[in-house]
Amino acid sequence: MFRNGIAVALIAATSLFVVSCSRKNEVSSAYAQSPKTVNPVVFDEPEPEPVNPEYIKLEKVLSQMSVRFNTVVSITDENRDAFLADLHAVLEAEKSFRADDLSLYYLIDKKHFVSADYVPKDLVKLRGNDLYNVSRNDLSLRPDVEKALREMAQGALDDGIKLMVSSTYRSYDYQTKLFARYVAQDGEELAERYSARPGTSQHQLGVAIDFGSITDDFAETKQGRWLYEHSEEYGWSLSFPRDYEDVTGFMWECWHFRYIGKEACSFQKKWFGDVQQFMIEFLDSWKKN
Repeated sequence: MFRNGIAVALIAATSLFVVSCSRKNEVSSAYAQSPKTVNPVVFDEPEPEPVNPEYIKLEKVLSQMSVRFNTVVSITDENRDAFLADLHAVLEAEKSFRADDLSLYYLIDKKHFVSADYVPKDLVKLRGNDLYNVSRNDLSLRPDVEKALREMAQGALDDGIKLMVSSTYRSYDYQTKLFARYVAQDGEELAERYSARPGTSQHQLGVAIDFGSITDDFAETKQGRWLYEHSEEYGWSLSFPRDYEDVTGFMWECWHFRYIGKEACSFQKKWFGDVQQFMIEFLDSWKKN
């Protein structure tokens, strides 16, 4: 009886094992016949580097400049970082200018005006002294500009040359009368080429000086040659260079220099073909964008 029970149990266990294996084979077969789903391997792509917003701004400002500008100035992807570094040095220098008056970089020309009542702050009367001579006793400059004149005049004296200051600040009313006199003398078309209408003269800003004889032959005098060679070392820039009347609006004036500071003079010479108008227009556009 006991042996028969063992036999029955063995038979039952064997049957369960066979059924179990059969079911596993069915599952394996079904799995083998079904399509396999493989999850793709996803790699994290690096984030694109953000574009420097100043690159975009620079491109915009350059596109606004004149066609002649782009034939003189060459700013590329390779040198734009150096250009921007020099630009920021100029803008940093501007922070040291008087905050209660117009910037020394202020754009004034035939399209950009100042009002009839604009007068620079704290004008300093010029008198003949050991550093420079004056042509008359009604001349004046902004105090920071007169200080810069003294520095340059000392440099000229060290080279044996004493500068003659012939014209400086001019009021709106003074420029009105002067321009009218030139129109009566030479006609409006010609007068427009060498004289500014009231409100458009650098002289009204109190930052410009006419030196010496105020004639073309000044360029060949000792004063003229010294200024051409050294004025930028002291922050003074020739405003109306030869062959740029289409840019500046005025004929060549070898005697007319504007004080813009040493950083701006260096910036102008390095990047703007040494043309003041290009640089001042660029700075104006940069600050407005």
